[in-house]
Order: sequence, then structure tokens, then C-alpha cells
Amino acid sequence: MSDADKKNMSIDDSKIQSKYEIAIVPTIVIFDDGDEVKRFQADLSFKLSATKNEVQEYIDELIISKF
Repeated sequence: MSDADKKNMSIDDSKIQSKYEIAIVPTIVIFDDGDEVKRFQADLSFKLSATKNEVQEYIDELIISKF
């Protein structure tokens, strides 16, 4: 993914899991100026339904909307 900072976090730390309300993995959370604006989560089979392109499209739209 481009035009975004990426940070991997371990949910072994229950404080992180609780703070970001991670209920299932994988989960992708998109923040804008520190606020959560979009969340992509796996389904019950632990498969993320969003593709990398869909996530990138959302990031691109978010960036463009700021102009």
C-alpha cells in the first residue's frame, strides 16, 4: 500500500487488542489524523474479504478528499 504509514501490531498485548477493539484477525484499521475512519475485518472463517486494491482505493479516496 502506498501513500500511507503502515504499522503492524501484536494483539498478544491485551491493551492493544482492547484499545483498537480487535475482535478477529486479520483486521486493517485506517486512521486519519488519529481518528479511525475505516475498518476492514476478516469474516468468521478468518478470511479478509477486502482486497489489497480495495484498501488502497479507500486510502486514495481519503487523500483526494482532502484537496
